[in-house]
Amino acid sequence: MKDKSRGMEQEINKVLVHHSVMLKEIQEKRKQASQFDTSAAEKILKSRGYDLPPRKDSVAPLNKRRVVVVRPWNEILEEADKFVVGECEIESIFTEEELQQNKEAIRLMNEEFNQIHHLDKVDVAIGALAGMVGAAVDILMVGIPEKTPEGLKAGPLSNYIRDYFDRKFPEEEMQKLANSKESKVPFDAQDNRHTTIRVEGLSAYYHRLLQLGHDPVLGFVFGVADILTGRMTTIDKTGKVVSQVMENYADRKETESFRALAKQIAHFKSDVTTSMGLPAPFMSMFNLLQFGNIGEYDQTIAEIVQGMYYEGYDFIHFCSMSVPAMLVEVIVRIGYAFKRINEGHTIKDSIPVALNREKHPKLATMLFLGHSAATAVNAGKVAFTENPMAINYAQWIAFTKYSYFQLKWAIIERPAMKDAYVTGKIYEELKEVFDEVDNTFEEYTRDKIVIYS
Repeated sequence: MKDKSRGMEQEINKVLVHHSVMLKEIQEKRKQASQFDTSAAEKILKSRGYDLPPRKDSVAPLNKRRVVVVRPWNEILEEADKFVVGECEIESIFTEEELQQNKEAIRLMNEEFNQIHHLDKVDVAIGALAGMVGAAVDILMVGIPEKTPEGLKAGPLSNYIRDYFDRKFPEEEMQKLANSKESKVPFDAQDNRHTTIRVEGLSAYYHRLLQLGHDPVLGFVFGVADILTGRMTTIDKTGKVVSQVMENYADRKETESFRALAKQIAHFKSDVTTSMGLPAPFMSMFNLLQFGNIGEYDQTIAEIVQGMYYEGYDFIHFCSMSVPAMLVEVIVRIGYAFKRINEGHTIKDSIPVALNREKHPKLATMLFLGHSAATAVNAGKVAFTENPMAINYAQWIAFTKYSYFQLKWAIIERPAMKDAYVTGKIYEELKEVFDEVDNTFEEYTRDKIVIYS
């Protein structure tokens, strides 16, 4: 396909070069003569193989329309082959000055594209402000969870959210739900008494961290599957993945997907406010990271995360940590929308929902900047306190997401989009030329008969 396209390009180039040379010869003859000599032009055309109609001294009657014959492409190409030998490039028909002008025009188009996606001072200020506000809320309002005689306590925002969960899911009602059949699941073993394959670390404190069915996200896959098959899928404290049939809990199976999903949700609900509640999303997967020598006790990443869960780094605290990350999103998107409206865009075109860079060229980069600032402050907080409990897991997830989008944009999407932008601009100009050619041909042949041979 590429060879065929290259062959067609060479044919077009050859014809253009041939006609360009022929026109230049005619122009040279015209410059040399004090008065334009039509016979000289006719002589050049005849030397190129054109069969010109005989001259007529008398003027043709107005009621007789002239005939214009449009030659076939093959005939035009054969004529060009006689005078142009070998391959030729389209650049050869331009002067050095014209080529420089073309390069400058393309450079300006690239600069125009870069300007569309370039963050100005206001854009940077919006992103930085969002990051600083998110970081301030994380430090001052979320805090670090600690076990106290009154239960888990952290910052004011964290305490409010935890109290809200306690009010929304009262302990007595949750205890009744936990003891009812509608929430009993086969993967909820709290120790190894009923397992056929030993799960290292399985206990009342850690079983929810080890069982994938208790993960707030993965549970909708592994938990539902375990309910349908009567199994328990775990990643134990040493990083070993185990999936085993729980024969003692066979009565907790469900045969219908919808019932299994309903039971999974009911089990989540019964566990969310317990003293060792649900882990943060994907926290169970960190049990696979059996490497690292962190802190004075040279702990692995898995051991650090297990200790964090034990100290209260659970799903409710994750919800608290999500607020600063959401604030970054809200501030950036609202700031972006107001700026777009101020620049003259319509409200509809300024609504910052999608991250489509064609509709909202700067939004994704501004979000990346905001989350980068908030994450950098959180990294400083962790380094200063030397406490892994200070990590804002939700913020790091957002940062990872936007980092991926930004890297993909910079390496893959941006070059392709820039090429499409410049090509589109060139095509628009080329279309104007084609339209002008079509209009000229239509005007020339308006009172003539056109025959395509």
